[in-house]
Amino acid sequence: MVEGRCMKCKKSVEIKNAQNVTMKNGRKAVKGVCQTCGTKVFRIVGN
Repeated sequence: MVEGRCMKCKKSVEIKNAQNVTMKNGRKAVKGVCQTCGTKVFRIVGN
């Protein structure tokens, strides 16, 4: 279970269809969609 902040709902939500990605600068992140409204959610995680 990964949580991120949804900017549309303005609260922390569980990320649905979470995928681990690596950004251009080498940092790791998780992206997916909000379970409530379906908006894209992005969370930067530690290395």
